[in-house]
Amino acid sequence: MNTISIQSNEDRRLHIALLCGGRSAEREVSLAGADIVKKHLSPERYQVTIFDARDQIPELVQASHTIDFVFILLHGPYGEDGTVQGLMELLGLPYQGSGVLGSALAMDKHLSKMVYKDTGLRTPQWSTLQPGDATEPVLHSIVEWLGLPIMVKPCTQGSSIGISMAGEKTELKKAVEKAFEHDDRIMIEEFIKGREITGAILGNRELQALPIVEIVPDNRYNFFDYEAKYVKGATREICPAELPKEITTQAQDMALRAHKALQLAGYSRTDMLVDPLGEIYCIETNTIPGMTPTSLFPLAASAAGLSFGELLDRLVDLGLELHKEKDTNAD
Repeated sequence: MNTISIQSNEDRRLHIALLCGGRSAEREVSLAGADIVKKHLSPERYQVTIFDARDQIPELVQASHTIDFVFILLHGPYGEDGTVQGLMELLGLPYQGSGVLGSALAMDKHLSKMVYKDTGLRTPQWSTLQPGDATEPVLHSIVEWLGLPIMVKPCTQGSSIGISMAGEKTELKKAVEKAFEHDDRIMIEEFIKGREITGAILGNRELQALPIVEIVPDNRYNFFDYEAKYVKGATREICPAELPKEITTQAQDMALRAHKALQLAGYSRTDMLVDPLGEIYCIETNTIPGMTPTSLFPLAASAAGLSFGELLDRLVDLGLELHKEKDTNAD
């Protein structure tokens, strides 16, 4: 990791802290993203220091008076769930993306689906369980209700960590045990067979819906799981997605509505499924989308005419804008 460098008075560049790594299961993805982001941040505009949230939070706090902006590249718990955002608020440091409330809501799959339903957004039916709830009679009743195959997910993990598809009753117990390895609350969700798409949103007050991306996993994968997301060549990403115009428009509108309903800011990416009848289901919303060569948000931004470097500039500008607005409202 970089040593902390103090910005000189003559250096007019923004001193950006890249906060990455951390303690979640997505640590390696976060570190890879930080490496890519650092390479694409203009050295003429930015002075960059990398901090690993696993063991360098004290150093970040100590250096906070020299930092102009924090670019959060953490995923999952202790990074994307509002905890780090709360620390930035306490330190008075600008950062990109959503605040404490929006981050926490979107990270919790159960709560975000409750918000979807309350907003009128279609989402697969689901049930949540804690360890003591996962008895054979309870699992049987859920299967009777939701049918098979069925999805099993930790409630507060990203990147498909701990997610399984159970095609038979005999597979369900193992899938439940796997999900509980990553969370003390899990979700058992109706399986929707359809095309996997994602809708990216960019902006603060004025929101821009970026082109829809379709994700086509290799035949080896039943769904867009962790390996399909991060192994090069495991999926095809089509952007703009080859969908009927009305489906594209509806998907972009749903991504916008999810972004607003979850109280998000700066950017987000909502994953959706389009069933054979053209019905669209919201699955989850990401508040810190990945920033690696295989990431979907940069792909959508590129299709909208924004290079990766320009996208990073835009996210920094949006974060600074939001911070200034908060300061103005506080005065």
